[in-house]
Amino acid sequence: MEKLLGVSYPTVKSRLRALLDKLGLDSLQAEAKRRSFEVVKGQERNEISAQEAIGLLRELEGESV
Repeated sequence: MEKLLGVSYPTVKSRLRALLDKLGLDSLQAEAKRRSFEVVKGQERNEISAQEAIGLLRELEGESV
């Protein structure tokens, strides 16, 4: 992509992040990570079983696709 656009990798990365942010996708990814983290923490605290955690993480994975 760098060669195609004629810019450096950091520039490409910065522009793509800006695009994701404008589309509102960057915040969606952050929210998905936060929710996944909460599921894992819940399992670590024995608030949910490992099977429940797996199911919830699979559901979250399906939402982010």
